[in-house]
Amino acid sequence: MGMKVYPPEFKADAVALYLSDPTRTYASVARDLGINRETLRLWVRNARTGQAGQETVTPAATRRPRQAATASAAGPAPSEAVLEEENRQLRARVRELEAERDILCRAAKYFAGETSW
Repeated sequence: MGMKVYPPEFKADAVALYLSDPTRTYASVARDLGINRETLRLWVRNARTGQAGQETVTPAATRRPRQAATASAAGPAPSEAVLEEENRQLRARVRELEAERDILCRAAKYFAGETSW
């Protein structure tokens, strides 16, 4: 089988999708897009080094490290602003998941040929 050629817009969107969510892995994004994990990893590496006519992207500026699920017992209590930001991010994630669920429900209805769900 020959090598697939992807349009630059698709590559840029795939890299942006990976970099936009620190909880996503190469494998999960690649699986969602139907591409090889190593292909996505190469695109991200090229984007970070500024190849393919793109700006140099630093990992720290685009991808936050994963945070622990629970706060440290010795650490200070989170401030009001931090909590508000976390709530805003969580609400956005809920909206995204609800949209994905709705899309999947509509697709299931379409493929099942049933409309009485």
